Amino acid sequence: MTNPLTSLLPAFLTPEPGLNSGFMIAQVTAAALTSESKVLATPHSVDSIPTSGNQEDYVSMGMSGARRLDRMLKNLRNTIAIELLCACQGVDLLAPLKTGKLASQAYECPR
Repeated sequence: MTNPLTSLLPAFLTPEPGLNSGFMIAQVTAAALTSESKVLATPHSVDSIPTSGNQEDYVSMGMSGARRLDRMLKNLRNTIAIELLCACQGVDLLAPLKTGKLASQAYECPR
């Protein structure tokens, strides 16, 4: 939505791009959160530590996997929130066009 080459919206979702960076930093933040989640998604099975009589024991890595999942879910919530803000801005910039009923309900929440 922030790239005028791939959408009908102005650059960075601002009517006056240039000195006004609009939603550029929001896009960078969402990209950083998504990239961090990709790194966190590496399975623990690639790093095993022999335990219990020199057998690979993935059970001992379950808690750290759960902690990583919690962090990934927080990243996802923030990324979706950023995307929703960008979508609302896009709707505003495309006025007087209107969205459908469900999209309108989603729009009203952050606005």
